[in-house]
Amino acid sequence: MVNTVWLLKRPGDFPDFDLIQEDDLLILIQDAVLRIPSVDNWAVCKEDAVARNIKVPEEKMLDYLDIIDIIEKSEKVVVW
Repeated sequence: MVNTVWLLKRPGDFPDFDLIQEDDLLILIQDAVLRIPSVDNWAVCKEDAVARNIKVPEEKMLDYLDIIDIIEKSEKVVVW
């Protein structure tokens, strides 16, 4: 289970990585898919990566239904 989901919309809007816990998940959406974070617990919105022709490992891609499912099961959601 994910404690906090961090939805990141822009490449310059990444939080201080000291705030990210091991059981948190960064989900990159919109233009944030242009910047891959230096932590391991991240994923991208598949539709946004494909639209921007960004190459991301398949296991790091989530479609909208996956993202909704993760949000519903998480303890907290932060839109950054």
